[in-house]
Amino acid sequence: MMVAVSTTERTSREEFGAMWRRQQPFWHAAMAVVWGAAVVVTLLDDPGPWGRGPSLALLGLMGVSYVALGRRAMAHEDVRLAVGYHLVAWGTLLAIQIIDPDTQSWLMFFVLYSQLWAMLPVRWAVVTTFIVVTAFGFVRWAQSDFTTGDLDMIIISAVISAVLSLSLGLFITRIVTEAETRAQTIDELRAAQAELAASERDRGVHEERERLSREIHDTLAQGFTSVVALSRAADAALARGDVDAARDRLALIERTASDNLDEARLIVAELTPGHLQSRTLGEALHRLGAAVSSENGLRADVRVTGEPVPLGGTAEVVILRTAQEALSNVRRHAGAGHAELILTYEHPEQVVLEVRDDGRGFDPAAARSGFGLDGVQARAAEVGGSVRLRSEPGAGTTLRLEVPR
Repeated sequence: MMVAVSTTERTSREEFGAMWRRQQPFWHAAMAVVWGAAVVVTLLDDPGPWGRGPSLALLGLMGVSYVALGRRAMAHEDVRLAVGYHLVAWGTLLAIQIIDPDTQSWLMFFVLYSQLWAMLPVRWAVVTTFIVVTAFGFVRWAQSDFTTGDLDMIIISAVISAVLSLSLGLFITRIVTEAETRAQTIDELRAAQAELAASERDRGVHEERERLSREIHDTLAQGFTSVVALSRAADAALARGDVDAARDRLALIERTASDNLDEARLIVAELTPGHLQSRTLGEALHRLGAAVSSENGLRADVRVTGEPVPLGGTAEVVILRTAQEALSNVRRHAGAGHAELILTYEHPEQVVLEVRDDGRGFDPAAARSGFGLDGVQARAAEVGGSVRLRSEPGAGTTLRLEVPR
């Protein structure tokens, strides 16, 4: 059972490997106890034909090989050290069996079979188990002078040893493999979560950029457009000698610039639009209509029907921004003389804003550029609303926004 451990980052697989390393002292203790028991039994048991010396020497060689090779093989997960250790360990145990047929050193089977599965890959552990069982079975049969009557018992004993070793080893290996696979899956899930978090952050940055673009387009850019239009009107009034009209236009320029300065500050502070500060949505729309009507001759009438209900800051911002964008498009593109804003609270499940004009109209299917209508649709989608646009050349335009209550 070989456990691959990552040393570059703290992962579940690394934690799994650390758990395996924490268990290694128990393996060493088990080896020491069983090996010590084998030595004590050899000392207390009747000596074999060669006496106790060779068996004790071979057991000593096994212990030294574990300290020099087996312990390091576990600590460093080195297959070459593991192979060297098992060659020495099983070789010495087989030699003890050869020189002392009545030896009790078979006690070492309990730890050596387990170490096979702990140190070697599964395929190697299976092959080694069959080789060991066959070798010990053949030696025991040879020591019985190849008696046919003993062969049955030897085969049964060998089969039982092989089945127990394979069953226990494969079962433990399967549990360890599942745990390692689970650790790998957890690492993959963590990596996926990290990627998702990074993607969410990127999307948040992108959405925030889009939001700021819409805010600038719907407020500051329109305000600057108004300032340009009013300054031209003031210049034309001065050219005619109409000082009063020029002063009125300059006053509107100052008020528009002041409003846009307030809007800029509110955008930075992420507050609600300036038109909604300390006033209802209907009042904000009336103020918007009055401002548009006073700037360039476009008459913008505002009508509110039904009983007004609070919608929450986000939904009201969407309605107000849509009205601003629609009137801005009317001023710049429609060539209209009259526009009408109708805010309807009569529907039980939604609030409707309609912006109508008597301008030149256009083909809604034609390609268009800019943030305008796309921004309106994006804002509406954020609050679960929808936008419909109805227009045709020469017949004006109607924009309908529906926002859920």
